[in-house]
Amino acid sequence: MPITLLWAVDVYGRVYSLSTAGQRWVRADDTLLELKRVTAGKDRCWGIGCDHHVYLNMMPSETSIRYREETYENQRWNPVDSFTDTLLPTDRWPWSDVTGMNPQPLHGFELPSSSWEWEGDWYVDQSCGEPSQTGGWEYAVDFPANFSPDKKWNSCVRRRRWIRYRRYTAQGTWAKIPLDNPRKPLLPLCDISCGGWEMSDQSGRYPYLWGVSQQGEVWFREGIHPRVPEGSGWEEVEAPKEVAQLSAGPGDLLWALLWDGNLLVRTGLSLDCPTGTSWVELESPGKEIEALHVAVGVSVVWVVTKDYKVWFRRGVNSHNPCGSGWISIGGEMMVVDVGLNEQVWAVGEDRGLYFRMGVTPSEPSGSGWIPVSGQWGNSKPGKECEFGDRRAEASKSSLLSCTDSDSESGPADAQNGTEDLPVLEAAASSVVPLGGNDSPTPPPKMEDPPSALQQDAPKPFIPASDSFINSLVSDRDKTSTPQLPGAEAPREEAQELSPAPILPTPEAAGHDAPWMNVDLEGAEAARCARAAGGAVTPGAAGALEAARGVGEEDAPVWSWISGGGCDVDACSQISWLSPTGPLSSSLSLTPVQSAAWSEQPRQQEGRGEISKKPLERSHSVWVRKGALRWWRDGKPQRWVDVAVALEQSTKSGGRKDSIFFVYYTQYDEKKYLDVIIRDVTALVPVSTDCHYAFAVYTTQRTQQRWPLLLAAQTQTDMNDWLSLLSDCCCECRGISGPPSRQALWSTTSKGDIMVHEPSFSLEAAAHTLACDLMFWRQVPGHLRCVESNSLGLVWGIGWDGTAWVYSGQQPIPEEAVESHHQTDVRSVHVYENQRWNPMTGYTDKGLPTDRPMWSDEGGLKECTRGNTHPPSPLWSWVSEWAVDYSVPGGTDQEGWQYAADFPTTFHGHKAMKDFVRRRRWTRKCTITLRGPWQQVPPICLSDISLMPCLAQSGMEQVPVWALSDKGGVLCRLGVTPRNAAGSSWLHVGTDQPFKSISIGGANQVWAIARDGEVFYRGSVCPQNPAGECWYHIPSPPRQTLRQLSVGRTSVFAVDDNSNLWFRQGLTPSYPQGSAWELISNNVTKVSVGPLDQVWIIAEGVPGFPAETPGAVCHRLGVGPMQPRGQSWDYGIGGGWEHISVRGNSAEAPRGPHPAPVGAPRSPLPPRRPAQVNGSAVGV
Repeated sequence: MPITLLWAVDVYGRVYSLSTAGQRWVRADDTLLELKRVTAGKDRCWGIGCDHHVYLNMMPSETSIRYREETYENQRWNPVDSFTDTLLPTDRWPWSDVTGMNPQPLHGFELPSSSWEWEGDWYVDQSCGEPSQTGGWEYAVDFPANFSPDKKWNSCVRRRRWIRYRRYTAQGTWAKIPLDNPRKPLLPLCDISCGGWEMSDQSGRYPYLWGVSQQGEVWFREGIHPRVPEGSGWEEVEAPKEVAQLSAGPGDLLWALLWDGNLLVRTGLSLDCPTGTSWVELESPGKEIEALHVAVGVSVVWVVTKDYKVWFRRGVNSHNPCGSGWISIGGEMMVVDVGLNEQVWAVGEDRGLYFRMGVTPSEPSGSGWIPVSGQWGNSKPGKECEFGDRRAEASKSSLLSCTDSDSESGPADAQNGTEDLPVLEAAASSVVPLGGNDSPTPPPKMEDPPSALQQDAPKPFIPASDSFINSLVSDRDKTSTPQLPGAEAPREEAQELSPAPILPTPEAAGHDAPWMNVDLEGAEAARCARAAGGAVTPGAAGALEAARGVGEEDAPVWSWISGGGCDVDACSQISWLSPTGPLSSSLSLTPVQSAAWSEQPRQQEGRGEISKKPLERSHSVWVRKGALRWWRDGKPQRWVDVAVALEQSTKSGGRKDSIFFVYYTQYDEKKYLDVIIRDVTALVPVSTDCHYAFAVYTTQRTQQRWPLLLAAQTQTDMNDWLSLLSDCCCECRGISGPPSRQALWSTTSKGDIMVHEPSFSLEAAAHTLACDLMFWRQVPGHLRCVESNSLGLVWGIGWDGTAWVYSGQQPIPEEAVESHHQTDVRSVHVYENQRWNPMTGYTDKGLPTDRPMWSDEGGLKECTRGNTHPPSPLWSWVSEWAVDYSVPGGTDQEGWQYAADFPTTFHGHKAMKDFVRRRRWTRKCTITLRGPWQQVPPICLSDISLMPCLAQSGMEQVPVWALSDKGGVLCRLGVTPRNAAGSSWLHVGTDQPFKSISIGGANQVWAIARDGEVFYRGSVCPQNPAGECWYHIPSPPRQTLRQLSVGRTSVFAVDDNSNLWFRQGLTPSYPQGSAWELISNNVTKVSVGPLDQVWIIAEGVPGFPAETPGAVCHRLGVGPMQPRGQSWDYGIGGGWEHISVRGNSAEAPRGPHPAPVGAPRSPLPPRRPAQVNGSAVGV
């Protein structure tokens, strides 16, 4: 690691540097130099002197800084004198620059400042042609044609270049930057900031310099170059308000502090426009407290308010320079500075220097403050005595001073508490409190009122090299009122933390702090005059002597720090950054808190009644960055490479808040998207060709039917981001562990398993939770459908018919749940289409309006065998393409199905009027992953149903009914909450295959045969789990049912035309019901829960025809008096396959029903004539 320097300034304007390879502060060689503040960059440090001049200190290096001055001598040929410097009136100057527009005689060149010297005299550049022949001349026909070293017969003009070098001689010393003559006279500067050497779109070779004048104007230093370190001139940048201080980061961030305490952010900074384009104003992070200081880095912003609280700006990036919110950070600081690698340095309220430890790219806010424990003094002889005397004088004047930074508002109020007590800085890596064990001043008694103690000891005044700081903080306690000497200031609450012993000092006469610069010598003389009028009490002097540690008399009182050139990071081993003091823990402590905390163990014996209050843990920010691909929302819709960042803030109460950012560039303009994690409703993997993609849903994006679609390069990256985002979503919502027994389960068309944790408001009659607000999280595994009940039993069926039972609900710790290998196999289909031609018969040459000759089942998308891939990169092929003969409707011997035209119904034999045909090709693929699912062998299933019950149900065995892949009816025996897999299958006789089955409350078993007929199983009870016989139930007229679901007292079914039907007239004495009633269309699956709640998977959402079929939908208004419900609430959609609400028995508390007033009103249309049920027939 290269050796770099940390710069700091004390209150007397003396400049010190601390090397990363050393241990001792070194003062600048120029003892007469007094600076107000400094700003460091790579290999250089700028400063503002007390004379308002700007100074520059370039670090010594092996390579000298040289600049080449050049000018051109121009001549024209004439018949009398040949080539001469007598030119035509329209020609360029005899001595000019390369363009000829500006005159540059040799005697007109001067050194820009005393920091430069000439290396030699002017000489001719002999790089053109042979020096002995040309003399450095270049010839041309006329100005400004192309010049060449060859003289021709028509060469009428010539030129040659003269060169002279000057060298920068002020490396390693502080050199004054000369004043220039800008278009507008430059006013004295009060602040400067160096940055911009790490622009996001360049490697960064030289910095930019920004300045603020005393009138609040913003200036930019032009012409800074590796060969011109001083720059060339100042350019004013218009600002909407008067600026007090600014900070430029190494990248393209620039923040400014206004005199009214608000903040300005400069936008549009780039290489092409280094001064930016516009300003954006932000409010101070404190609600009623103005900002005092701001510091920025590459992608971080730190702010100090007038109450000395430190704040961190989250979400800052070159795409979003304004950030997204403030986070309060522990510690009490006056000045902060962001250096290299985003490391943070600060000047504490006690005028000590501090370093923020634990700052990493993933945790930019760090974990705590530690002191900078460099040794004080100067290694040069003769300087230590002088340094120590002046430091002792500063301490004495601080003790005798009657004025502090809060003199304008009087003594500190009760809100500051012990945080306003004076603490001197120690030489070791800790803060030594005033009043040690050897102090002759006894500790105050507990019965003494704390308010009186604080009132009798105002904070010592420490002079600042720039009155700007004192002026800003002079009104930080505007609510305080001046108190007469000896008067008690009332306190609102007692301090629980034991304060350090306090030095009594005489009361000061109030004087308003002027808003102007203060001369240091005058201020020091005034302090000495005031000190001569008073005497130090013996107790105070003893306390001061006892408070000093070894070598502490040489420690300066700091006013400024700059780490812009100090190359350290969280892993650096720096001797003066050893976290060994009381501030080295993960707690962010103020100096006063640290002193009081360290004093308590020593004073505990004599003062046992002191309470040991735990110190508050500071807020922190954690960041994960990466690169993904984003499917652009707008046109043109395509995959775009983006940078992403997940920023999580942890507050003092342990509550976490996260934001996900997507940064992209559109038409050379930097933009970003931000997603608040608590607004995320689902993270769903999606099927895309050759992309590991996932969709991010929020409430707004669910309503718009346009999720945020992202893709990773590898499966590992996608899983990492999904796991990270899902964990953050669960933390924000307080969800942990496996799904609860009441959870809603669902599967997507891709096979992913999703769950939702319900609340009482989900099925409440009033203020029902909207579906687009539901949060779905993924459970490891891969299934086609899943069913559950409120006792924690969850069964699922894979695409290959394998039965699985969820093992994550067992009464064991979550980390001890065994993860099993889960394998699934599914078939991918493409259709070959042909049309009959009178000349050639059936051929793949169709009509222009026909579907593609190779397509999907619907014929809307072209799908050939060559360009068809598995559903996702997780799947792999296990077979080759083959003709599928098991197509519904049958096929001929070659697998063809025939029809009159597309897209009518196909059949397996050719008729005279069949002009089109198709056949299905199939190919199998498999997926293998791990999840908390245990296989139930050996029968493959096509449907399954668990009996719904209330959570407090005490049934010993849970009835489970299923259908085999061949249509046989099965009943699982021995299923209990502790043995979810059961023991054996019991075959239930039937004379035809079934395709759907469901068991509801009171052992009601309903089933649908493959021909669409409905049956009811009678006499099912715990003593006779298989029942006795089947009763035939007529289907709706001219409709074929395909799936049904039975709740506690209701039955709903879906037909082949996606219509939803409700069975009327179900009673305990006549459980078969009386008739079917049409409820709705646009339904593919239905699930009825133990509370008779109705949820469906809708084919689509009205108004969004382009969305992938499959949306979760909730039936509203379902109740005992209205079992059909009233309307639909559409939730998340885009490829959802199945839903089960049969485990949700969380019923909201019911209040008294008000008496109906007037005639009943219903939004439903008049009922259709119900179909009368025929007689039940035993099968």
